[in-house]
Amino acid sequence: MSNPETITASTPQKESINENRLEVINLSSYVAGKKIKSDKVLEVRSPYDNRLVGTVKLANSSHVQEAIEFVLSKEKERLALTRYERYSILEKARNLFLERKEEFAQIISAESGLAIREARYETGRTQDVFLFAGIETLNDDGQIFSCDITPHGKARKIFTLRQPLSLAVCITPFNHPLNQVTHKILPALAVGTPVILKPSEKTPLSAIKLAELLFEAGLPDYMLSVLLGPTNEIAEPLVKDPRVAIVSFTGSVAVGKHIAAIAGYKKVILELGGNDPLIIMEDADMEKAVFLASEGSFRNSGQRCTAVKRILVHEKIKDEFIKKFVEKAKEYSFGDPADPETMVGTVIDEAAASHLESVVKKSVAQGAKVILGGHRKGALMEPTVIVDVPRNADMVVYESFGPLAPIMSFKDIDDAIALSNSTTYGLSSGVVTNNMEYALKFVKELNVGTVNINEVPGYRIERSPFGGIKDSGLGVKEGVIEAMKCFTYVKTFSMPW
Repeated sequence: MSNPETITASTPQKESINENRLEVINLSSYVAGKKIKSDKVLEVRSPYDNRLVGTVKLANSSHVQEAIEFVLSKEKERLALTRYERYSILEKARNLFLERKEEFAQIISAESGLAIREARYETGRTQDVFLFAGIETLNDDGQIFSCDITPHGKARKIFTLRQPLSLAVCITPFNHPLNQVTHKILPALAVGTPVILKPSEKTPLSAIKLAELLFEAGLPDYMLSVLLGPTNEIAEPLVKDPRVAIVSFTGSVAVGKHIAAIAGYKKVILELGGNDPLIIMEDADMEKAVFLASEGSFRNSGQRCTAVKRILVHEKIKDEFIKKFVEKAKEYSFGDPADPETMVGTVIDEAAASHLESVVKKSVAQGAKVILGGHRKGALMEPTVIVDVPRNADMVVYESFGPLAPIMSFKDIDDAIALSNSTTYGLSSGVVTNNMEYALKFVKELNVGTVNINEVPGYRIERSPFGGIKDSGLGVKEGVIEAMKCFTYVKTFSMPW
């Protein structure tokens, strides 16, 4: 580093080969809608060519205290925000976002190395989160209970309403730099819960630009802070602070469990890793199976907690599937993320790509065979197909976060279920079959939060419940509707009737 006050977010790789790029974006952390003053700056560089994409002024522990104290001092103003006012802010922000979708896509691709087609897809999902959060803001989900329904009852009615929590801390990962942020903060803002956001230091630019857009749409300053800085100064004090009512985190299992251990007496939402299978039965539509396996393995550079991490194929059709899958996988071109023809961009940095390459090599040493790809160039990891993977190989026991497609075979449905359930993860799964008995058995016996029949493990809409069990989460669901519930508590009151 040329400047001791500058932190670099990625490892240098090579000079830029394309000058048709966004100008450098200079941003700042925000305390309650106001830019901070700081001499410490984070440099955000492209994982593809190491060019400088943007800078962010970093916060410190004093900014944490300032943000918390200011929010809590505005309780009356916050509680006075009506549903319509919150809806109007989200709707205006949605319209502003629609005008700037391409700008956001370019930022996502530049800071993360994701192919521009993936970045554009992410902006579409973000648009949906805005839409659903706005709609649900207007929806009153209160309940009424009559009390005169037993011999011991009275002529009263009990009513419920949801009250916003006092303060939420949201910590987001790098793999969906924008949509993961909207999934956290928009449901909270929809119910009137203020947020302190700590985005990933690897991809903070799109998150901060979103915050600026929300302020432009009229979001009161006390409703949102965005703090970026060292973990020991920002994230850990926020998680531990007893004035914080809820911590919502998406990221690794290790960090999630650490958060659970230090959070204290507060709500915790943990959306952690996955080792999701695509299970292909002997009766599967082969073309559908090949398509789902390739899309699930290689989209978003394989960097999804719900990506296909294990392809489990019935032994009767294994050879046919492998032949067709390899041909399909060859279509997934990799290279410059800014090129519209590129289907697979980089992983998040060169270190991540190097780790993936080592995982592949280790699986080969354990008996597996690479039949496509297996190598990296800088942060670019080739779409890789591996067969004959032992069931105890690291790449299928643990989460491999990249465009790797390990293929394993099974004897029958019971063997497939046992193999699927053999890891510590329990997020999502996909099953390819036309047999209803098979489908029902998988739904009942797979130990996961989601079972998708004839779809990839990660399929969902932005308002449906989503979340895992075991090392993938605590069974607490996200998605717009469930998240809005998490950011509130239920208050009951009764009246004579």
